[in-house]
Amino acid sequence: MEDIIVVSTADWDHPLWTNKQHVTSVLASQGHKILYIESLGLRSAFATSKDLFRLLKRLLKGIRLPRKVAPNIWVFSPLVIPGRNQGIWLFINRILLNVQILIALLLTGIKKEWLWTYNPLTARLVNLKLYKKTIYHAVDAIHEQPYMPKKLIENEEKVLCTSVDQVFVTSPKIEESLRNYSKRITYHSNVCDFDHFHKALTKYKDFTPGDLIDIPRPRIGFIGALSSYKIDFELIADLAKRNPQWSFVFIGPKSEGEPNTKTDLLDHISNIYLLGYRPYQVLPKYCAGFDLAWLPLKINNYTQSMFPMKFFEYLAAGLPVVASEINSLTNFKKVAYLCAPSFSSFEKAIIDALGCNGPSLDVRIQLARKNTYLTRSIEMVKELRRI
Repeated sequence: MEDIIVVSTADWDHPLWTNKQHVTSVLASQGHKILYIESLGLRSAFATSKDLFRLLKRLLKGIRLPRKVAPNIWVFSPLVIPGRNQGIWLFINRILLNVQILIALLLTGIKKEWLWTYNPLTARLVNLKLYKKTIYHAVDAIHEQPYMPKKLIENEEKVLCTSVDQVFVTSPKIEESLRNYSKRITYHSNVCDFDHFHKALTKYKDFTPGDLIDIPRPRIGFIGALSSYKIDFELIADLAKRNPQWSFVFIGPKSEGEPNTKTDLLDHISNIYLLGYRPYQVLPKYCAGFDLAWLPLKINNYTQSMFPMKFFEYLAAGLPVVASEINSLTNFKKVAYLCAPSFSSFEKAIIDALGCNGPSLDVRIQLARKNTYLTRSIEMVKELRRI
């Protein structure tokens, strides 16, 4: 099995796991030895308590040696200057990063075989020619996130695509934007940990978490970060005010991907419940307590380029799904209620979903069962070996 260096844009212990950690875990389970390099800081830090805590935490991690966190997985947090991607600062960061990676490889015994990166600035920081095979996994339109160096990321992402052996993308929109810059590009949608979320129907079918018991049914659930650049707070507030018979429950942290998220529109509406972050291990229990799940997304350049990870997780949990009709979900009208970004469209879809007038449970489960991290990762590795 090939050794893999994963250049991530998320820390391993981030409370919200994404493609980076899940794919790494599956590849390691298949026998690959992996050095997981934590986020290098694409944007500059702000003078907020959250960013200051993040910097302090990273500094403490940076003075540690690579640490083994699971069989075949070592995590490393190289010290670089966040958001400094030009001029003398870029030169310093290149030297810092490459020297530290070399030391980490020597300490772990991992070889320079495959470089699998999620960071669009990788070609600017790392000599790709040192690796036998290079992969760019584009899972988000990172340049469309708030406060990112948009033009720099757009330009460097194109350079990276022309330089690597394989580009994987998780949405049709990203494939469309990068197709002309890659000699090999393949679309694989976001997927789910089916066995984990399916526990909502098997292990926890008759279980309700304590903090849901007193919330009246029907419960309309959302799991994920509450970020104002993705979630349509005005739509949520409007629906909640005009439908007091429904309870809207939100599980997840605020201000993910942006310095600060204001939820003033939602905070004082009696049938909206912002429960905050809950560990990944207990999320199936909350799914078991929902009557349907939804994705009330804004329609903008970022969301049109995303494939929501929660889509297949909701389906695996057996929940009817109501979602904004973003680009990546248009082919799933047979398994979910896809809505225009309007009050009337969402209200009708929620009424229909609660009335069990849509796709059958079996149809939803079978689709989720086909779209797992294991099946997708195995297929991606097969493609890489065919190069």
